[in-house]
Amino acid sequence: MNESIVIERLSHRFDERYALREIGYEVRQGEVFALLGPNGAGKTTTIRLLNGLYTPTEGRIRVFGKDPLKEGSSIRRETGVLTETSALYERLTARENLLFFGRLYGLPESLLLKRTEEVLQFFALSERAGDRVSAYSKGMKQRLALARAFFNHPRILYLDEPTASLDPESSLQVHELIASLSHEDGRTVFLCTHHLSEAEKLADRVAILNQGKLLAIGSLEELGRRYNPGMWVEVDLLNPPVESVSVATVRGVLTQQVDGRCLRVQVQEEAVIPALVSELVLRKAEITRVSPQKVSLEDIYFKLQNEVRESAS
Repeated sequence: MNESIVIERLSHRFDERYALREIGYEVRQGEVFALLGPNGAGKTTTIRLLNGLYTPTEGRIRVFGKDPLKEGSSIRRETGVLTETSALYERLTARENLLFFGRLYGLPESLLLKRTEEVLQFFALSERAGDRVSAYSKGMKQRLALARAFFNHPRILYLDEPTASLDPESSLQVHELIASLSHEDGRTVFLCTHHLSEAEKLADRVAILNQGKLLAIGSLEELGRRYNPGMWVEVDLLNPPVESVSVATVRGVLTQQVDGRCLRVQVQEEAVIPALVSELVLRKAEITRVSPQKVSLEDIYFKLQNEVRESAS
């Protein structure tokens, strides 16, 4: 698969403080890639480096095979950026904002007008296109900011905290928009977020940072196997009492716990569950529910961050 972004041994320093230290990974064409980490982890710095706004202290960056420092203008014609703040002109209408930013791309006037109306319709802003942005809700402003970032049909869309300060309903609207934009025409979405549920819902792969260092990278499934091996299965039983049930002899069972009438069993992989259930049936256990507990991104994220804190103490 082609790579949209290649980062090799990238470091960036502000005076004596490293914002990024020897980072390396690739972002594939057409995937949603989420960069995660606490404040100060280096997420926003990464986006600015990828757009040629900062000069790397060390290392190498390629976007579409080009150097952002030397060919930044060429790269930016094919990318869109949504910053943490909407950066809109609030005294202008939504239509006027898009026309202004569209002219910066050098589009001919006939195409500019057509593209503006298409984007307004796609982002459900047509009915309020003539209203000043100052009258918009936060959710509408974020939709307009997304529309501006998408205006040139970018091959890479950078989204820095796209749901920051939004209420749940507005966040859901933005999630739906991101989902509709991703995987379209091979478009890459590079997402920086504090919201783990957002990354888990939208991203194909994630990279986890802490103080500028890369802790892990991969899909949720890959990270689960690597950092949180095994999965838990909750089995609710009626009879006999759960304390008398043991499945330790089943191949692939790692451990079991009792929580009231719930038997919690950790297994090596999902394929062990049928044998587990068969063993319980042989033991005349009355099963009311079997619920595999998939590992969550939150589990993996906090496991890695806690390991960093413990190693530093």
